[in-house]
Amino acid sequence: MKIFPAIDIKDKKCVRLIKGDFDNKTEYSMSPIEQAEKFKSHGFENLHIVDLDGALTGETVNLDIIQNIVGKFDLNVEVGGGIRNLGSVQKYVDAGVDKVILGSAAIKDKNFLKEACEKFLNKIALGLDSKNGYLSISGWKESSNQLTLDYLNEVNDYGVSRLIYTDIDRDGMKQSPNFEETSKVAAKSNCPVIISGGVSSIDDIKKAKNLKNIEGIIVGKAIYDGDIKLEELVKEDA
Repeated sequence: MKIFPAIDIKDKKCVRLIKGDFDNKTEYSMSPIEQAEKFKSHGFENLHIVDLDGALTGETVNLDIIQNIVGKFDLNVEVGGGIRNLGSVQKYVDAGVDKVILGSAAIKDKNFLKEACEKFLNKIALGLDSKNGYLSISGWKESSNQLTLDYLNEVNDYGVSRLIYTDIDRDGMKQSPNFEETSKVAAKSNCPVIISGGVSSIDDIKKAKNLKNIEGIIVGKAIYDGDIKLEELVKEDA
């Protein structure tokens, strides 16, 4: 079970959003590089980064920071946020990122996802953000009117190497992940699944370990708010 501490970057700072709302954000004093160093020093090997500026602009706005983190700390980094073309994927792969997460662009254009998987073998992760069983896109501002499981069926054989499933209603709320829906996704997915959204305690981590086809879990706000101590969390990382 891999633990992915989360770093969301906005205006060069670490932030956390509530349900993906840019108007409802908390800024933290540590810079993204300092935060990555802290995670590394505690013994974590994996890191989940979202470029929120990238999500808004469709550009690799914080590539330099992410490159710096990858180069300095020898962490397995997965990155998402506004990656909408093969050129952006290439930049992150060249920077040494372990997995590049495609979200809205892959849902709007399945061929883009297919091309990326074919060109960048074992480098593409698919981010599925769901609300009431339907996929949300464009920073969760709109529903795609597509059932999450139907979409997954259509792209299941494309060669995605990892799937990151987020229940939007749980994100940043610390109400525990939606294990029931995640299990349905994991049962259907041809690749391993990462749980995202709502982790509130070590108990959530322990529960996730009992689910099938789960590779890991992303922990964000519960770390920053002090609900989960890094010393406890790293013991669950294997």
